[in-house]
Amino acid sequence: MSAMAVLHLRGVTKVYHMGSVDVRALNGIDLDILDGDYVGIMGPSGSGKTTLMEILGCLSRPTDGAYTFSGERVDRLDDGGLALLRGQRIGFVFQTFNLLPRLTAIENVELPLLYRRTPRRERRRAAVEMLDRVGLGSRAAHRPNEMSGGERQRVAIARALVNQPAVLLADEPTGNLDSATGETILELFEALHHDGQTLVLVTHDPRIGERVGRVVRLRDGVVESDQRRTGISKDPRFGDHPAS
Repeated sequence: MSAMAVLHLRGVTKVYHMGSVDVRALNGIDLDILDGDYVGIMGPSGSGKTTLMEILGCLSRPTDGAYTFSGERVDRLDDGGLALLRGQRIGFVFQTFNLLPRLTAIENVELPLLYRRTPRRERRRAAVEMLDRVGLGSRAAHRPNEMSGGERQRVAIARALVNQPAVLLADEPTGNLDSATGETILELFEALHHDGQTLVLVTHDPRIGERVGRVVRLRDGVVESDQRRTGISKDPRFGDHPAS
């Protein structure tokens, strides 16, 4: 195993039992995600992308095989251990944002720290810092229904980052956004990558495949190809783009 591998999978399979039929969603996945990687996981519907994301995010257990997260065998953890790893080491961004509608932007960003019982002053400071980082400091007191789709996704990204996760996982992060707004989100991901954040994006969006540092393509539950790109754009700036 590479000394720089944050996520390390060997022979990972996932089988769903549906009545008398077994559906093999993953069929022996070998994959290393390195520290600082910017990875797009792509493939047609039914290729295993979502199942792989769920396993990487400790939302599901592999049926067989080994999964190691920063040297810790994830497949051997109990439910409490999985929940602790998810809460402390992984940030999640979803297509549907998953913001709580009654909470303001800053309150939504504070939630992961609230669950960790971080003192109020400390979590407020961290939430303000993250909203500033994604260019939404001026929108901290607004609720999701007072924000555009792009702003809501940036709030979701700030929430995912507030725990300073080892890995940020994003599932179709531009799927509900128009092209211009999606471009803003991609520029934000590139800036995070420039700052050293490890990112794994599951997507159908070809724009992401053209801009990430590495594309892993799945088909029929196996890795069809794994290619690193050169000369990708890295924008070190946050907040330089108008709110969308």
